[in-house]
Amino acid sequence: MSKSGSGLEHFYSVIPAGGIGSRLWPLSRADAPKFLHDLTGSGSSLLRATWDRLAPISGPDRVMVVTGRAHRAAVEAQLPELIDSNVVLESEPKDSTAAIGLAAAILRLREPDVIIGSFAADHVIADVRSFRRAVVQAVAAANAGYIATIGITPTEPAIGFGYIQCGGPLDIAGAPDALVVESFVEKPDLATAEKYVVDDKHLWNGGMFVARADVLLAQIGESDPALLAGLEELAEAWDDPARRGPVVDRVWPGLTKIAIDYTVAEPAAKAGRLVVVPGHFDWDDVGDFASIAKLHSGGRKSDLAILGENARVLADSSSGIVISQTSRIISLIGVRDIVVVDTEDALLVTTSQNAQRVKGVVDALKLSGRSDVL
Repeated sequence: MSKSGSGLEHFYSVIPAGGIGSRLWPLSRADAPKFLHDLTGSGSSLLRATWDRLAPISGPDRVMVVTGRAHRAAVEAQLPELIDSNVVLESEPKDSTAAIGLAAAILRLREPDVIIGSFAADHVIADVRSFRRAVVQAVAAANAGYIATIGITPTEPAIGFGYIQCGGPLDIAGAPDALVVESFVEKPDLATAEKYVVDDKHLWNGGMFVARADVLLAQIGESDPALLAGLEELAEAWDDPARRGPVVDRVWPGLTKIAIDYTVAEPAAKAGRLVVVPGHFDWDDVGDFASIAKLHSGGRKSDLAILGENARVLADSSSGIVISQTSRIISLIGVRDIVVVDTEDALLVTTSQNAQRVKGVVDALKLSGRSDVL
């Protein structure tokens, strides 16, 4: 597909690769977060799969990865095509506004008319063609001055996702499916989610944002002027190795820790500057072990998914998922929707229904000082 006239010639992909993924403990750890793992059985990590979706759209030399200092070696090992100047290292997590905003500020200085698209490193999207079509429309909307997001058509009344309330269509060249966003809705209760699935007015919030860098930064500045000032000061020093370290050490600790939903998406929606392109493709944020089990079972609750090169599992009348990083024999007899995660130093046993509660274990371990297993 030609880039000419669509804004794609100015497009840059940004992959925020952060977050521990605490609901996937003990598989996902601080030193090996979920985006570095192959959770689909495809042979590629979630990060690598994200790169493979985006590089053909923007070009491999126009993909930037924002990640923690501790993950640099692993990220570069998985993405050997990633050029050094497009690796942005965070000294400590500051949530998505700082990560995406810093990338936007750096890229705007390099290329004033750049359009950036932010796509998380740990999502699963199999239909690459439909994904590309949605991105192309989002870039066209960004080229017209809007902040665009890609919403996901709900397939079930999920209460673990935020929702986007859609308004009417907009007349944007190159983005025929774009709709105005009326509001963002926090994670609803089940009864509300059931209504959203059938009303054709709500999409899942997939956390994908596309905008001109200057427009995105202006919105951050309206919400938090001090945060924007810090990001711009960092960006001005970023490409000068002699200045970068001292500026990062001084500025980064004081940046506001806040999600981009609150600094950009919600206020832009209220101001009528946010549009959504419906994404007609299967999508999963792999937020917990129930999500992984669903990916591998195809929705069939009678199946038992087994992950791990050396997994040794004996099962009788059992379903769910087993993830093993050891050579221990794991035997399951007559258990349904079970989740077993076996690592060298920690064992998790729960059910798909309770998979969201794994984060509570991580919180308890933090309080008890057991950082050795985190």
